[in-house]
Amino acid sequence: SEPGTMDLKFTSSRKYISISVPSKSQAMSPHIKSVDDIVVLGINLSKFSKPTQFFICVSGVFMFYLIYGYLQELIFSVEGFKPFGWYLTLVQFGFYSIFGLIELQLIQDKRRRIPGKTYMIIAFLTVGTMGLSNTSLGYLNYPTQVIFKCCKLIPVMIGGVFIQGKRYNIVDVSAALCMSLGLIWFTLADSTVAPNFNLTGVVLISLALCADAVIGNVQEKAMKLHNGSNSEMVLYSYSIGFVYILFGLTCTSGLSPAVTFCSKHPVQTYGYAFLFSLTGYFGISFVLALIKIFGALLAVTVTTGRKAMTIVLSFLFFAKPFTLQYVWSGLLVVLGIFLNVYSKNMDKFKLPSLLGLWKKGVEERKSRTLSQTV
Repeated sequence: SEPGTMDLKFTSSRKYISISVPSKSQAMSPHIKSVDDIVVLGINLSKFSKPTQFFICVSGVFMFYLIYGYLQELIFSVEGFKPFGWYLTLVQFGFYSIFGLIELQLIQDKRRRIPGKTYMIIAFLTVGTMGLSNTSLGYLNYPTQVIFKCCKLIPVMIGGVFIQGKRYNIVDVSAALCMSLGLIWFTLADSTVAPNFNLTGVVLISLALCADAVIGNVQEKAMKLHNGSNSEMVLYSYSIGFVYILFGLTCTSGLSPAVTFCSKHPVQTYGYAFLFSLTGYFGISFVLALIKIFGALLAVTVTTGRKAMTIVLSFLFFAKPFTLQYVWSGLLVVLGIFLNVYSKNMDKFKLPSLLGLWKKGVEERKSRTLSQTV
């Protein structure tokens, strides 16, 4: 028989089934292409080089999350809203689910690739991260919250070791320590202006920090193992999380007072919450792309740097005392970012050692002496 034809016998008759096999030169189907492509808000990042992908992701994270942080503080400045942090998270998860469903309908491959059990775990961690973080603002001021959230670089590295079996070199560890210490030192000066420490808020933000340290590694492992898309991750994790929070608020009778309060202030609550959720959704899309392309550690490094920029902008918009402690701590953060970038590109360039510089200087002096002698 000719190539590409398979012979099968059924009883006493012989039937031929022709099977056509596409050649390697033929293009793949569109839905297979979309699996390998990384699309964020309609931008196909797979068409760009790695440095361009990094620049686009970092720009998106900084732009949208700076607006996100401003709106978050603005919502909690509404008189009487502080006890309803979990309801704000419920509304936020509802908007995220709608946005994710809309984006998923716009792409060609709509199949769910990551198992449902994995999404249930990710949703639980997401609820813990965002719900506890939002609720902690009812007990802590914003700078105090940032002090805790900036320390998640080290837990993410620990989570990467235990969850994904990663091994980090001394440069990665130094980068995490520099950024965490620099940001803590930076925000400690700000927290002394109007400290509002509360044991309940400390417990809430600590639990949120633990969940946040795990979720990045779980998302990275799931997206790389099953090749899931960003919109799929957002839709299923936040829709399942919405059910978790709704069930919890219903059981604790916390839903009715929140609905009553927000109905009296619809613009300051639902209006701000919509913009808050929209910018947060755009931001999380770039964070997920950053995780999928560059890993959880670099993604957390970028988001931690964004927190530093949030504090810097707060000095521009609000009058606050200034000390040189901000300068030194800011330089320490910059050093941490440099070490992290250097760690990712150690194979491309090497920093000159002191011994190497000394030997080079000795050789140059010898060559000058020899030329003068000649």
